Amino acid sequence: MSDLESKQESSLRWYDRKILPFMPAYSSSMFQVVVLSLVCFMTTGMYNALTGIGGSGITIGVANNGSTALYIVFCVWGFFSGYLCNMIGVKLALCIGSCGYCLYSGALSTNPGGAEAFIYASSAILGACAGTLWSAQGSIMMSYPPEEKKGRAIMIFWVIFNLGGVVGSAISLGNNLKNNESTATDSTYAVFIALMGSGLLFALGILPAHKVWKYDVGEERVVSYQYPHWKSELASMFRMLYKEPKIYLMFPMFFASNWFYTYHFNDVNAARFNIRTRSLNSLLYWLSQMVGAFGFGLVLDWERFNRKTRTKIAWGILMALTLAIWGGGLKFQLQYTRESVMHMELYDYKHRAYIGPMFLYIFYGMYDAIFQNFIYYLLGAISNNPKKTAIYGAFYKSIQSAGAAIMWRLDYYEIPYINMFASCWALCAGSVMIAFPLAFFMIQNHTDVEDDDLNGEMVMKQADISCIENTSSTTEK
Repeated sequence: MSDLESKQESSLRWYDRKILPFMPAYSSSMFQVVVLSLVCFMTTGMYNALTGIGGSGITIGVANNGSTALYIVFCVWGFFSGYLCNMIGVKLALCIGSCGYCLYSGALSTNPGGAEAFIYASSAILGACAGTLWSAQGSIMMSYPPEEKKGRAIMIFWVIFNLGGVVGSAISLGNNLKNNESTATDSTYAVFIALMGSGLLFALGILPAHKVWKYDVGEERVVSYQYPHWKSELASMFRMLYKEPKIYLMFPMFFASNWFYTYHFNDVNAARFNIRTRSLNSLLYWLSQMVGAFGFGLVLDWERFNRKTRTKIAWGILMALTLAIWGGGLKFQLQYTRESVMHMELYDYKHRAYIGPMFLYIFYGMYDAIFQNFIYYLLGAISNNPKKTAIYGAFYKSIQSAGAAIMWRLDYYEIPYINMFASCWALCAGSVMIAFPLAFFMIQNHTDVEDDDLNGEMVMKQADISCIENTSSTTEK
C-alpha cells in the first residue's frame, strides 16, 4: 500500500474501514443488512421459536387470545409505523421495536400463576413495538442494497433471522427433552428473556442512511430523502395508495403471509406432537426456512437473466410449491379432526410414524420463507427509496397482522381443522395468482429515482448533499 493510500485509509471514519481484509466495511449496505439481521435474530427470531412450539409453550386458549391482541394492535399501529419510522429514523425505530420482546417473554413465564391480564397487555405492547421494528427492517432491507443484490440481501436477512428461531428452538428442545407434558419449563422462558433483551444492543449498531455505502466505500451512498414538512410526510403515505395502484395487487399476499402460522403451529404442531417433539419440529421448521431462503435467493439474483425474467421464474416456482406442498398437507390433515385428536396418541420423535409428518413440517417452513421472500423482492423491485420502502413495509406488516389476528381468533373458536387448512391453501394460491400481473407485466429491470418521488416534494438531506460533494471532490483530486 502506498503512502497516499495509507493516509486515505487512516482518514476514514471507523465505520468506513474494513474490520478484516475479506469483509466489507461496516458502513457498506450488506454489512448493515447483517447487523439488522442480528437485531431480528435476537427479537423476532426468538419470538418465532416460542410461538413455533405451539401455544408459545402455554395453554392454547391464553396463547390465542394474546396473539389476537398482539396482531390487532400490530395491524392498527403498523399502518402508521412507516410514517413514524421516517420521522425518527431507522435506528431509533429498531431500538423502540426491540424493547417489547423480552417483556412478552417475561409475561409468558407468569402464566402458571394465572396472570393472564399481564400476558394480554404485554402482547398488545409487543404489537406496537413489532410494527415499529418491521417498518425499519423493510426500509433497510429493500432500499440499502443495490438492485442486483437485493435477492442476496433478502436471503442473508432471512437466513440469519431464522437462525434465531433455530437457536431458540434448540434451547427449548434442550430444556424440554425430558418433558413429556404440554407446557414449557420456567428455565426456557428465562433464557428467552435474556436473549431477546440483547437485541437492543445490536439495534444501537445501525448507521443512519446517509452514512451507508451501497457498494464499497467511496462509490455510491444510500441517498435518503425527506419531505420539507411532517404533513407532507404523512400525506405521502396516503398518496401512495392512489398514485401506485399496483401495490393493491400485493395486498392479498400480505394478508396470507402469516395466515397459515396459526394452522402450522397450533393445528399441526400443537395438535399432534408432544412438547419435546414440538420443539424439534420448530427447530426443523426454522432451519428449513434458512435453506429455502438460500436457494430462492440464488434464483432472485441469477445473473444469467434480467430482473423481469427472474421475477417470472420466481413466481412460477412459488405457484408450483403452493400446489405441491399444500396438496401433501391435505393427505395428513384428513387423518384427524378436532374431535378425534383428543383421543389420539401424540407423536414423539422416537415413533416410526413421525418421519412423514416431520418432512411435511419441514416443507411448510421452506414454503413460508419462499412466500415472504418473494413479497420482499417484489416490493424492493418497485422502489429504491428508504422512505417509500418503510411505508411498503408498514403496509405489508399491517395487513399481514390483520390476517394473523383473524386466524388466531378462528382457532380460539375451534373452527374445524379441515376448514382452517382449506382457508390457508385457498388464500396462498389465490393471492399468488392475483400478484401475477405485477410479476409478469409491471416489474422493470431498473427503478429510476424520479419514479420514487410521489408528489415532487422530496428534498435530499443536507448530510447526503455533503457526502456527495465530498465524494465528488475526492474523485477530482
